[in-house]
Amino acid sequence: MKHQANKCERIAKIIARAGLASRRESEKLILDGRVKVNGKTINSPALNLTKNDVIEVDGKLLLPPEQTRLWIYNKPVGLVSTSKDEKNRPTIFDNLPKELPRVVSIGRLDLNSEGLLLLTNDGELKRRLELPSTGWLRRYRVRVKGKLKDSMLEPLRHGIFVEGTHFKPMDVSFDRQTGANAWLSIGLREGKNREIRKALGFVGLSVNRLLRISFGDFELGTLKKGEVQEVRLSRVKNLLKDRVDNSQAEKSQKKYSGTKSLNDNSNISGKRNVNRSERRNK
Repeated sequence: MKHQANKCERIAKIIARAGLASRRESEKLILDGRVKVNGKTINSPALNLTKNDVIEVDGKLLLPPEQTRLWIYNKPVGLVSTSKDEKNRPTIFDNLPKELPRVVSIGRLDLNSEGLLLLTNDGELKRRLELPSTGWLRRYRVRVKGKLKDSMLEPLRHGIFVEGTHFKPMDVSFDRQTGANAWLSIGLREGKNREIRKALGFVGLSVNRLLRISFGDFELGTLKKGEVQEVRLSRVKNLLKDRVDNSQAEKSQKKYSGTKSLNDNSNISGKRNVNRSERRNK
């Protein structure tokens, strides 16, 4: 194998771009001895390959990556967002349309949460959009049990520690009280595991419905539960362009200023001029 820096890519990245798994999952496949390169099983992801190298995963030839595609999915309650569940609960991948290619989810929603999930056939796009530095705002509609006063939400607006985990300030508003329940709107830029449920529990509120309505500038709109809608190719190309621009900017920043990464990702998180009534989620 040739290892010319300008012509090589890490093997986990190649597998991820082919849509077979995320980069982290690809590394695990390698460590589990399920990947061969040029007929030989490898046991380390620290390997750079060229386009001439032949990769097999579980005995099947890894095909070149297809054109990057992106879908919006309205996840129902009762499905987990992982491809395999140790408790054998139904997953979102068991319920997707048969005509979809192999996809991975960008982020997750837990079993009892519903709403917008982004799906892609490109593991590298998944990785980029999940990075905290991307800064994409996730918006939720949340229903809680009990009588609510706006003052109860004040700690969440300043950031809290729950069981040793720091939750950053949230964008929280009290929308309305409907009988024994109250509705909130919550915005996060970095979602930790069950963050909203834990944060609201910290101030004495129990969540009985959690619906994600947007991720960045992608909105759930009128998409019905269980439905999938492909994103317009031009929007995907814009995402890819932003990804490349930010990657180059990060490299430049590291080279000339010595900082770790670029924190200004306005190219990615900024709103695009979209006529929402005609072009939403297309």
